[in-house]
Amino acid sequence: MPTAFLPIRPDMKATIAEILKRNQLSITESRTKILELFQDTGNALSHSMIEQETGKEFDRVTIYRTLQTFVEKGIIHTIPTADNSVLYALCKEACTQGHHHDNHVHFICDQCNTTYCLDNISTPDIKLPKGFIQTQTDLVVSGICKNCNS
Repeated sequence: MPTAFLPIRPDMKATIAEILKRNQLSITESRTKILELFQDTGNALSHSMIEQETGKEFDRVTIYRTLQTFVEKGIIHTIPTADNSVLYALCKEACTQGHHHDNHVHFICDQCNTTYCLDNISTPDIKLPKGFIQTQTDLVVSGICKNCNS
């Protein structure tokens, strides 16, 4: 993970601006830098990881509100963890406000603690008892990732 923000590449800047415009969000420095961080890492991030990477640029509340807005708009999704904290990862383009379609397995490495979205593995259909309505299914697998296993 980068330790400091590099200047935003022109192609990334356009992508980030498009994501924000498509979701009817103003283009602010905090939104831009947090999306840049997600795109640079390609992995799930915690609030504290984002706070560490942005240094003193943004306070905890700004980061929290930005993450909540991104979840609500379908830009990022949450991933539960064994310690009851939350990780965040970029959604695919099929997600929209109020309609997340990130029904895939998440993998957490026991050695490096990296969380991966395994987009090609869907969560199984769960047959719930009559009267129950499913709104989300989270499947988290832990083990050793390919990078730590080599």
